[in-house]
Amino acid sequence: MAERLGQGSRSGIFLFVFLLMLVMAPLVAWSAPYAAMVVDARTGEVLYSRNADTRLHPASLTKMMTLYIAFEAIRNGEISLDTVVKVSRKAASEPPSKLGLRAGQKIKLRYLIRAAAIKSANDAATAIGEAIGGSEAAFARRMNRTAKALGMTRTTFRNANGLTERGHLSTARDMTTLGRHLFYDFPDYYNLFSRRSANAGGRIVRNTNRRFLNSYRGADGIKTGYTAASGFNLVASARRGSKRIIVTVFGGVSSAARNAKVAKLMDLGFRRAPARVAVNRPALPVYGGSGASRPGAQVNLVRAVKRSLRPVARPDQKAPRLSEDLLVAMARDIRKTLAVVQRPSDAAASARSTRDVVMAAYDPAALPQDLEAPEVVTRISTSGGRLWSINVGRYTTRFEAERKLLKTALVEMGTLDEALRKVVKSRRGYEANFVGLSREMAALACRRLKARDIQCTPLGPG
Repeated sequence: MAERLGQGSRSGIFLFVFLLMLVMAPLVAWSAPYAAMVVDARTGEVLYSRNADTRLHPASLTKMMTLYIAFEAIRNGEISLDTVVKVSRKAASEPPSKLGLRAGQKIKLRYLIRAAAIKSANDAATAIGEAIGGSEAAFARRMNRTAKALGMTRTTFRNANGLTERGHLSTARDMTTLGRHLFYDFPDYYNLFSRRSANAGGRIVRNTNRRFLNSYRGADGIKTGYTAASGFNLVASARRGSKRIIVTVFGGVSSAARNAKVAKLMDLGFRRAPARVAVNRPALPVYGGSGASRPGAQVNLVRAVKRSLRPVARPDQKAPRLSEDLLVAMARDIRKTLAVVQRPSDAAASARSTRDVVMAAYDPAALPQDLEAPEVVTRISTSGGRLWSINVGRYTTRFEAERKLLKTALVEMGTLDEALRKVVKSRRGYEANFVGLSREMAALACRRLKARDIQCTPLGPG
């Protein structure tokens, strides 16, 4: 009897194991392929890759492109953060993760962006695409044009949210490229991806990536993604000291396993990346917006900027007072600049009182009409071999570049006291330069600025 009971018990165990294998076999067979890439964000150098060019399902990593185009559209005046978007039935019916939008609901674009970036809301992403493109299909075509312009050669988008759809595929390499462009092309918006929570129009949304952000030192973004077809995906960026690393992982078996893998690859990246290296920013892509080809779009294009877009101080706020030393330093620097610019209006400008000139520099909106055009230094004295210059960054607006030059001049007056500030417009933005330096002074200035963690590149004659 005991022997028969033992045999029955063993048979029951075998049956249980057999049934368990039947249940687990499909999960093993359907597990998403794994791919990964690690790059030095400063240069784009690949530090590690595995299956990086295999076309896989990107899931919600897709929203990185949706947000990139939204930021691009805002910068180029197609739409604004305060544009009110009417939610379509299609957007409202998207499956979770979602914000819970209703068909016909009106909501500002800024809240849709927060929901898509932080909560990875599918309904918000679709609403963004329809608001900018007129329809999700038209927006997907723009996504593909932009991907091509960014160098994402093996990516094809079919929708704005990343839900699994035939032909909607990307690679670890392409998503790493997109993450790097988001960081460099839109630094003012990049902080969205590190927020643990945000107000999305009356509802607080929490970051889907907060566990990795909280657990890995230096992590500050970027985007998670998950579908049954993709597995657990993540594009992550972290900074430690002068180093910044971007890691992309496709096909994690769980969010915890994915985060652990990303952390391991991050450590590898920080070990392999050099401590000091010249930053090689990716080139801005050709602008892919086309207001004329957006039939049915919900927004009106901003044809021209009629006033400054800088925020206006609240009525109860007063402009900060400038110290006498700061006023004197600013006045001296401005007088030197006005003396170099060879234009008929210079005499009238120089005749203004010191305080008027200083306040004009402090508030660009107060500049006189004859000084609003770009100022170009056409000739620099060659006495003393002052043919060198330094670059302290590239910015999306002239105001940002001028502000950076002024702030830098104030913190490094010892070496930049005799230099002239010059903003050079290029197709990639506005270059902030100090010109009229000797080779030795340019090198010394850069050493001191880098010690303060300020970007600086010396530029030789020509």
